Amino acid sequence: MRALLVVNPTATTTSGRTRDVLIHALASDLKLDVAMTERRGHARELARQAAEDGETELVVALGGDGTINEVVNGLLHHGPAPEALPGLAVVPGGSTNVFARALGLPNDAIEATGALLDALHRRTERTVGLGLASGTPGTDDAGVPARWFTFCAGFGFDAGVVGRVEQHRERGRRSTHSLYVRQVVRQFLGEQHRTQGTITLEREGAEPVHDLVLSIVCNTAPWTYLGNRPVYAAPAASFDTALDVLGLSRLSTAAVARYAAQLLMSSPERGPRGRHAVSLHDLTDFTLHSQVPLPFQMDGDHLGLRTSVTFTGVRRALRVIV
Repeated sequence: MRALLVVNPTATTTSGRTRDVLIHALASDLKLDVAMTERRGHARELARQAAEDGETELVVALGGDGTINEVVNGLLHHGPAPEALPGLAVVPGGSTNVFARALGLPNDAIEATGALLDALHRRTERTVGLGLASGTPGTDDAGVPARWFTFCAGFGFDAGVVGRVEQHRERGRRSTHSLYVRQVVRQFLGEQHRTQGTITLEREGAEPVHDLVLSIVCNTAPWTYLGNRPVYAAPAASFDTALDVLGLSRLSTAAVARYAAQLLMSSPERGPRGRHAVSLHDLTDFTLHSQVPLPFQMDGDHLGLRTSVTFTGVRRALRVIV
């Protein structure tokens, strides 16, 4: 099998020695080409070329969730066609690795490579659904290119936290859980609309949901991890369904304490709940509008400010080797 290994050399939890071991292990079973990413967006270019060359059967992404997101968007540059496109395999190399862990892979690059080789020998794979976010016609964001996401997107408060973390990472700070916690506190203290949200969720055939402060769109569960603890914002979300949404309409000090505790104690059976929480399951098409520009993130990648985003849940979008 001809395969392309896309490596993010700055991935948080992999070293040069680890990469050499992985490359050697994969090359023993595959006709392997290796490409190191050199800049933001490079992984997407490499995966798109692999999808178009007609020879590559598998693309392996070694890196964090951001690298995997780029590879997925490259593979799906011309749209989903699971049987015609190369399959995807992932080897976790980031700080959180939500997509890889949601697939059931070990959160260790060496162990995950062993699991990948076993899957290739057994010829096991699954076809997963993905989320697609695009600009909304008739709004200022209409011309924003569509982009796929693998596990989550956020509009509002949580995207602001992601943006703050990225600013620190650009200054050389490591992405740690303590860094995220500090930025949550700072985002909360600086949030102007925490008691009166500006987001409206609209979908065909249902009444709009108004005044959301936070909106998390999940394509799978868990939503994220704190160390080894999974956090479930939308426990029913699945790669086999469309998209789930958790919306919060109030972020007062008491509400934040309550919902933070619920998230920390969440499980596959129980997520955040309460008077100011809205949970929606298996949505295929919907739009989030805001009265003011708000931060937007996908798969942990901050994408700037938006006033409107349209979401589509696409079932059976991509083959993944697991």
